Amino acid sequence: MPPGTLTALPGSGTNLALTVDDGTDPAVVGAYIQFARDTGARFTFFVTAVYDAWTVHRDALRPLVDSGQIQLANHTWDHPDLTKLSASRVADQLRRTRDFLTNHYGVDGTPYFRPPYGFHNAAVDAAAADLGYTVPTLWYGSLSDSTLITEDYLLECARKYFTPQALVIGHANHPPVTHVYPQLADVIRQRGLSMVTLDDVFTRAH
Repeated sequence: MPPGTLTALPGSGTNLALTVDDGTDPAVVGAYIQFARDTGARFTFFVTAVYDAWTVHRDALRPLVDSGQIQLANHTWDHPDLTKLSASRVADQLRRTRDFLTNHYGVDGTPYFRPPYGFHNAAVDAAAADLGYTVPTLWYGSLSDSTLITEDYLLECARKYFTPQALVIGHANHPPVTHVYPQLADVIRQRGLSMVTLDDVFTRAH
């Protein structure tokens, strides 16, 4: 692992890490799972475990997690700004989701955590590291879909940021992304990119 905060995949290559946050809409999480099944696409989901989607879709998602096609990582319990919390409350946010992931999916999400809104500092990172979350994982490009946007704007963001060795953030919160999977797949294919999970990249590098 490169030291410090992760914002891109290291080195040269043609990999694309599309990381998907939150999960406020169970239908969107379900659609991502179906897309992965249909195409072989590989994702890292940063799970905000308070949302029902991760329980509702456990039986569908678990086989993809077990096979390594979808990786799960920690995006806190209910998405607070961690920099405004005490160290013990930061730890509680990450521990609750760690326990959820362990109990439902047999993984704990370490060493990757994504601080909500990208907000973190030395105190947050230290509290996370004590629980094994030693890699604050941010991003370089975004699909800009944490809130509701148009399909056209989402595709514009994809065309801008789906580039070699990019670490891109998307969200399982609103339906437009589920309407443009074929177009997203086309961008990836036309650019010769290979979708990877974070473990695909960094476990091979060990």
